[in-house]
Amino acid sequence: MKKYWVPFFDGLVKNNPTFVLLLGMCPTLAVTSNAINGFSMGLSTTAVLLMSNVIISLLRKVIPDGVRIPSYIVIVASLVSMVQLLLQAYVPTVYESLGIYIPLIVVNCIILGRAEAFANRNTVDMSFFDGLGMGLGFTAALTSIGLVREALGAFSVFGWSFAAYMPEWIQPISIFVMAPGAFLTLAFLIAIFFKIFTRKKLPVKRTVGCSGHCADCGSASPDCRPQQ
Repeated sequence: MKKYWVPFFDGLVKNNPTFVLLLGMCPTLAVTSNAINGFSMGLSTTAVLLMSNVIISLLRKVIPDGVRIPSYIVIVASLVSMVQLLLQAYVPTVYESLGIYIPLIVVNCIILGRAEAFANRNTVDMSFFDGLGMGLGFTAALTSIGLVREALGAFSVFGWSFAAYMPEWIQPISIFVMAPGAFLTLAFLIAIFFKIFTRKKLPVKRTVGCSGHCADCGSASPDCRPQQ
């Protein structure tokens, strides 16, 4: 199971598609005005990513190199059409909220990137866990952005309003449910993400007599350099 944990954790945290790789910014900024939209878009993308990774991994030895990218787009477009029809049939409110951004999953660089970088070179089981990790990482990022924007901009969480419990002198910050709020929220969450998950640097080893102020040091000795 350890070999499956590596690609899963890589997509979920280490190379999170939103907070680290900064991929899929169009739906990230456009549909996350509330948590439900972000969660729905994340799950829809996860479903397509999982199925496309598995199918492309199965066909990786069959698809000619010359038509590799067009083949990926045909596979992804077919899967997106299926997801779109399912959403339209069973959750029409979500379908209407996401609108044009559901078909745009076809050109989402997360899906095409994982197909080219991972599924085309790895086994089906590894590709499945890679797609699952990347998809859940994307879903978590979109949901958290939508949650913050909805809470601050509308005083609600997943559609449940808590405005009645807030003091009268505190009003919703409406900018957070507008376009600038998406950029602000994304920036702050990226900073928090890196603060939590980035490893601390090891302390610098100094040579004897070194003050640590290398910019003011006139020494030309090759040994007088900070070393990790």
